Amino acid sequence: MTSPTESSPETQSSNPSAAEEAAPVAAEPPPSYVKLAMRNMVKKRAQSLFHFGLTATGLLALLIGLSYLTRS
Repeated sequence: MTSPTESSPETQSSNPSAAEEAAPVAAEPPPSYVKLAMRNMVKKRAQSLFHFGLTATGLLALLIGLSYLTRS
């Protein structure tokens, strides 16, 4: 029949944790840059709004300055 060194199917099926340990567990991928940036913006709401306002004001000033310099 079977030799003592061979394992029977009953022995293999009675230890399901051995099969789970052999298969690598699918880990979640690290969060994307966009997701991290959005999370950071929510945590630091006042600073984000301040920087947005500063950028909008600077861009508006640049456009008005360019239109003033290029007028005919």
